[in-house]
Amino acid sequence: MSVDSPGDGTAAKALPETQGLRERKKERTRRTIRSEAFRLFREQGYNETTIEQIAQAAEVSPSTFFRYFPSKEQLVITDDLDPPMIEAIRRQPRDTPPLTAFREAVVTVFANLSNEELAFEQERQALLYHVPDLRAAITREFERSIDLISSLLADYLGRDEADFEVRVTAGAMAGAALAVTKMVPMNAENIGRALMFMEAGFPLRGES
Repeated sequence: MSVDSPGDGTAAKALPETQGLRERKKERTRRTIRSEAFRLFREQGYNETTIEQIAQAAEVSPSTFFRYFPSKEQLVITDDLDPPMIEAIRRQPRDTPPLTAFREAVVTVFANLSNEELAFEQERQALLYHVPDLRAAITREFERSIDLISSLLADYLGRDEADFEVRVTAGAMAGAALAVTKMVPMNAENIGRALMFMEAGFPLRGES
């Protein structure tokens, strides 16, 4: 057998490495597009910033922009915390109460965010809530969040994601996150506090 034949595993080893490099390059391009877009939003406003300007700042073509984001709106809506949150929830012990599991997952994900990543996510949330042209996107994001949380709860509990109680719980969790992030900084402490309040059965009382 020759040393460069497929049987020696060289090609098989090189392929994942090549794929890994390609994926890292794509992720760098995606992050560059978003960071340059948000810089322009800060400097000249969301409405005043065009896709062509974002592409030029990121040193990509408009067509490349559209390969990563179908619209300027989607560039803001896309939540990079979804994949690590899903992974963190799936790693929680199944004997942990679901709201506790979600709270622990939030702590885990936020603990691994850099200051820059946290600041970016907080800025993204602020844009969603304060730019009038993005307000309609909040409704779609809210519906998407309910669907995602329902799916995660159903998987965690071994129930159907269309189950009435699963959907109600998911809606309450998504609503709590929406209420919190509109009024206070989005961080592990504030989201965790909201989930703890839910776990306690919403013990809302009048002022004494």
